[in-house]
Amino acid sequence: MSTSEIKAENKTRLPRDERRAQLLAAALETFTSSGYHAASMDEIAERASVSKPVLYQHFPSKLDLYTAVLDLHIDSLVFAIQRAIAATRDNRNRVTATIDAYFGFIEGEGEAFRLLFESDMSVEPQVRERLNRMTYDCAVAVSAVISADTGLPKDEAMLLAIGLIGCAQTCARHWLEKGGKLDRKQATALVTSLMWRGISGFPLTK
Repeated sequence: MSTSEIKAENKTRLPRDERRAQLLAAALETFTSSGYHAASMDEIAERASVSKPVLYQHFPSKLDLYTAVLDLHIDSLVFAIQRAIAATRDNRNRVTATIDAYFGFIEGEGEAFRLLFESDMSVEPQVRERLNRMTYDCAVAVSAVISADTGLPKDEAMLLAIGLIGCAQTCARHWLEKGGKLDRKQATALVTSLMWRGISGFPLTK
């Protein structure tokens, strides 16, 4: 970036939150198009139309930037799952809403979904910890309903919830890989039918 461009950047300085959002968006595009290892901070800065020093003011390293992108979209997915579960008291509808939340996340944030589930960075401890937290937080929301409705101990309810969340994630990944050959409504209905036939076998205790 030239001196004149840096001066122009300084004149149009964004509030910190807006600048951070801009950098995260540029990083997501770069990481998904180039992969973590091939992506460079120079490329991300150029995509965001900022100088590299500005990028480093917000994120001291490429890994810090990558994990910040993950945190943003993990929070988005977990919130969508929690909201889906809380939206109804009918358990079949809860299953449908939870599955649809995954497919909805893909439709709205497909690049982020690929980053979460298809990146070779999952072996990196900081990344793996975040992915484990994502699955755990989603499963906690599901297990709370299972435990309350069936009377199962928390550990048993959590195991079932992990199974349901794992199924949802795997089906959503397959749907994304196949380019949405089934529409979202069809995909949601099929996976709901599969999961409901399993979880509805546990009788309600209230």
